[in-house]
Formats: sequence, C-alpha cells, structure tokens
Amino acid sequence: MKVTALVVAKSPVPGLAKTRLAATLGTDAAADIAAAALLDTLDAVSAANFDHRVVAITGDLDKASRREELEAALASYTVVRQRGDGFAERLIHAHEDASGTPVFQIGMDTPQITADLLDASAMHLTEPEQSVLGLAEDGGWWALGLPNAALAQALRDVPMSTPTTGASTRTALENLGARVRTLAVLRDVDHESDLQYVAAECASGSRFRAAAERYVPRLQ
Repeated sequence: MKVTALVVAKSPVPGLAKTRLAATLGTDAAADIAAAALLDTLDAVSAANFDHRVVAITGDLDKASRREELEAALASYTVVRQRGDGFAERLIHAHEDASGTPVFQIGMDTPQITADLLDASAMHLTEPEQSVLGLAEDGGWWALGLPNAALAQALRDVPMSTPTTGASTRTALENLGARVRTLAVLRDVDHESDLQYVAAECASGSRFRAAAERYVPRLQ
C-alpha cells in the first residue's frame, strides 16, 4: 500500500510523560505505561501494510522508560524530530517531513490498534484526494490521513486537546476542500479511568495491557 505511516510520539520520560496519569499513579508508572503503549503502537504499524514508516518524536529517548526496547523497535523506522511552536505546528511539520505518498498519522495513546485496523483505515488514502479522520471518544482524534502535506495546514488554527478538536479538525479540512471519511471511534488513554477500557481491548500479549494490570491491580 503506497501510504506512509506517521507516528507522532513523546519520549516516555518519567516526570514528563503522561502527566495526568502520573498525578494518580506516579511518574515512573506513567512513563512505563506510555512506553508500553508506544511499543504496542509500533508493533501494529510494523505489521501493517505501509510502504514507509516514520516516527516524529519529541523529548530525550536516552532518559526514556524502556529505552533499549524502544531503540530496537525504532531501528526499522525513519525517526525525525518534532519541530515548531505548539502542537498544531509540530503536526504540520511532521506531515511535511513524512510526505511523499499519502500520510496516515496516529499517536501513541491508542495501543489497542491492530494491523488489520490500520490497513483498513489507511486503504482509503489510495483513493484520489481522500482524507480520513478517526475520532476519539473524548472529542479529539486518534488518526488523521491526508493525501498531501498541504492539507495539514488546516490544523494551524484548530484548538488541540479540547472536546471539539475532532469536529473542528473536520470542519477545517473541509474548508480547504478535503473529502473526509470518518473511521472507527476509539478511546484513548489520558487518565487512570481510561486504562481499564483500553486494556480490555488489547490482545493478551500486549505490553500496555500488562503494564496497566501491573500498576492498577484491580484490572487483573
């Protein structure tokens, strides 16, 4: 499939990663859960039928939880540094850095994704000038697929991390003339209350599921 996978990630450094999880579970646990989620995400992307795989990362991997595992997983990816002021601008630049074929972008907060889901979702990008948007239960989005990097400019004025981010993103894309197909709605991981639901959707061998059960024993 002539589509590039773009994973936008934050290095899971204790004290900097998943601060809302850290508020209830502690900084080390939150970073370990974030690392597990990123590793599961990379596994799914690696197993999917993309012709190129890019990770746009911010933060210091040398200080990350599960550093050696992450370095091994990233060896088969093109790794670029996030650049720009503000999250929206960093996303725009990430699409520019990954472009060449249509780009299917995800984050690291939906470790329940599978290769089959990614293939089915990204396949729409092989249609002429088709965009895709996967909404999250909290009003944001977990996936954004664009036929060209220019359409990522739609993100510039979209308020991020709000209950209306998903809807605002779709409107902004359509205002630029994009044809937007919506994907499955997923729950992403922001708070401790999300762990139970997302872990239950992960396979039994999932690193994220194991980490969630380790730090929140009631999930076992």
